Amino acid sequence: MIEGLLIGLSAAFSIQNLLMVIAGCLIGTFIGMLPGLGPMSIIAIMIPVAITIGDPSAAIILLAGVYYGAIFGGSTSSILLNAPGVAGTVASSFDGYPMARKGQAGKALTIAAIASFAGGSIGALLLMIFAPMLSTVALLFHSAEYFALMVVGLSAIAAFAGTGNVGKAILMTLLGLVMATVGEGALFNMPRFTMGLMDLQSGFSFITLAMAMFALPEALFLVLNPKRSAQGASGKIENLRITKEEGRKIAPVIGRQSIQGFFIGVLPGAGATIASFLGYAVERNIATKEEQEEFGKGAIKGLAAPETANNAACTGSFVPLLTLGIPGSGTTAILLGALIALNVTPGPRLMIDEPQIFWAVIISMYIGNLVLLILNLPLIPYIAKVLAIPRNYLIPFILFFTLMGSYIGQNNATELLILVGMGICATVLKFADYPLAPLLIGFILGGMLEDNFSRSMQLYDGIGFIVDRPMTLGLLVIAVLLVVIPSYRARRAKARQEGVAEGD
Repeated sequence: MIEGLLIGLSAAFSIQNLLMVIAGCLIGTFIGMLPGLGPMSIIAIMIPVAITIGDPSAAIILLAGVYYGAIFGGSTSSILLNAPGVAGTVASSFDGYPMARKGQAGKALTIAAIASFAGGSIGALLLMIFAPMLSTVALLFHSAEYFALMVVGLSAIAAFAGTGNVGKAILMTLLGLVMATVGEGALFNMPRFTMGLMDLQSGFSFITLAMAMFALPEALFLVLNPKRSAQGASGKIENLRITKEEGRKIAPVIGRQSIQGFFIGVLPGAGATIASFLGYAVERNIATKEEQEEFGKGAIKGLAAPETANNAACTGSFVPLLTLGIPGSGTTAILLGALIALNVTPGPRLMIDEPQIFWAVIISMYIGNLVLLILNLPLIPYIAKVLAIPRNYLIPFILFFTLMGSYIGQNNATELLILVGMGICATVLKFADYPLAPLLIGFILGGMLEDNFSRSMQLYDGIGFIVDRPMTLGLLVIAVLLVVIPSYRARRAKARQEGVAEGD
């Protein structure tokens, strides 16, 4: 390991590879800031460019830089415009955007930058130490365990429900699961629930749904509520720094979520999205009652948790890719294709046969996170000035990026009609006090849930796998507890309040 590490250090600190890290981080950050242009798109476009570089380690370092740079930069549009273009940054908008609405956009971007840096750096360190060992742990997870893991991810709905709204959150999650079934199924390559429309054969687009749930209702709210349009940040951007007290609050969150996010990222099929949702849910559930009430209204812990977790998971996802040759997400699947195109065979032998590639990529991740922090922190005052634009003028800006992001995602004009229809429905649901986040969680995890459940049913001839596999049963028990405990705590608090009222 020491010898490989030294080879990787010499490779990572070469002029060419340092330039590749910086270029990848710059491109990724810029792409991540634009709703609708995720890392998958740009990495696919850049594969021909990477192949022409010649040096496989430099090419992979460039593409890896784009990947975690996009996750790092994706928080910007989530925080400033409530328009998450990358699935891994959806949870960042839950508290990041309310902070921006309260005039704390600079502070929100600072917290996001620090949490992202810490999550990515700790993840790179853990990757360096545990990569060989974790490759064997990842092999223990089969379809049954992934199904149970998706159920644990869905149990995060309790964190987004709010007091007394668990029923509404479950209803919205079920709606998201139903929407995930539109298109070709996992068992048969036949379109279903498409109502005869060819445009729905591949299902609903995540980008379209994310924009419809978050960005479009925000623009409509600004139109319907002119008083709100006048609110928000002034032209002077203040509070860029976090206080010592705030630093003490988020430090344990960053520590916990760096480790949790990394280990979730290690599991093929999990990735940054589940890590961010679970990170948010865990931190809300272990917070004090007073802190829980702040979640969803601009809690710094609610922003630090998903930002740390998604960057740590992004780093962790390289464990199955490099050590097993198993892509854990759509983005790492494209990276796997790039490795094969560069005549590099990922798997258990990569660390031994080509240590300069394996270790150079890992060390470049730490360098990349440092580069991202240096690039982003000085730019925060200028990025945050987006909110200095009067809210009335921001409406067309939000609408433009929403429509552009949705259209680019599928290159199909029908997506715009779906976007508008869903956006109007989302606005009505928002007025009726239905949480929109559970719907998106159900939609994102629904496809993976169905795939792994149907595969498990085929492998084990029925649902007996739930009892036969202890790890599956254990994960399902955890999922039930994550839903039941918050409901029990809410009921107990309500009963206590009623008792106090009667005593008065």
